Amino acid sequence: MANSTLVTEFLLEVFAETWELRILLSVLFLLVYLGSLLGNLTIIIATTVDQTLNTPMYFFLRNLSILDMGYISVTVPNACINSLTDHRNISVAGCAAQIFLFLFCAAVEIQFLTIMSQDRYVAICKPLLYPVIMNHQFCVQMTLASLLISLILASVHTFKTFQLSFCHSNAVPQLFCDIPSLLRLSCSDTFNNKLLLLLSAIGLSGSCFTFIAISYVRILSAVLKVPVRGERGKAFSTCVPHIIVVSVFVSSAAYAYLRPPVVTLEVVQEMTLSVFYTTVPPFLNPIIYSLRNKQIKEAVKKVILRITFIFEYKSNEYLSEFTRGKEMTK
Repeated sequence: MANSTLVTEFLLEVFAETWELRILLSVLFLLVYLGSLLGNLTIIIATTVDQTLNTPMYFFLRNLSILDMGYISVTVPNACINSLTDHRNISVAGCAAQIFLFLFCAAVEIQFLTIMSQDRYVAICKPLLYPVIMNHQFCVQMTLASLLISLILASVHTFKTFQLSFCHSNAVPQLFCDIPSLLRLSCSDTFNNKLLLLLSAIGLSGSCFTFIAISYVRILSAVLKVPVRGERGKAFSTCVPHIIVVSVFVSSAAYAYLRPPVVTLEVVQEMTLSVFYTTVPPFLNPIIYSLRNKQIKEAVKKVILRITFIFEYKSNEYLSEFTRGKEMTK
């Protein structure tokens, strides 16, 4: 440790070395980012304005949309700006903040998806008990518990990571600061950090994924008993995309964070893998959870009509005042 130097900043990767490809990928990711913001914001407005959507399902959809807007904002805008400006530097404090926010959002995300699978299971398999089980108090308590657990996990992992010494290099082979990349740069003993990651993955992500899988298996088994074929197809088309997105999110993150040190990936492969657990869930969640929902579509139409009416009313009011002002000047 005597030969180690104090790292005051890290250097992040950019999308590509060639300028043309860098611009193309930056624009593509910015469009995905804006699409994610628009989709999630639409759901937030629709579920807030329309009082008929005041149910546990839409309560969690709104919370998930708020979370996804923050989750994708932690990594994508900074990566795009870095690639377009060729500014790769990030301070140690900025890196710590990015790791904390990313871990916090990811942990809350998997817990919200788990609660939403529970909501669907109770609604389909135990409809008579739905108001009793999924009451408002339970929803608020589960939301607060998710936030608290995620806050503790993110704080512990961030603190343990930045207790390490970094002397091998300050070049992070990733678009953003993440724990696996920093552990590879550390010259300290990282066994405790890796053990903590493994325990967190098994305790939180593993248990949540198992619960989600069991919930959807029970839902699908209950749906198969329904004699109406159309209802079966509708249930399958809803449940299968949910399972796919959750599987992609959990499996890609687990591989990135828990793969053995002997398994090394190229920088491009590292960045491609990170897209599956940082960008794909926030972008697809509004589509598969809400925008295919008939009630959400109706609520969005109501909001658009209301905004259009207000805009037309204000425009007519402004024109009448303008016309009245011109007549008075004459």
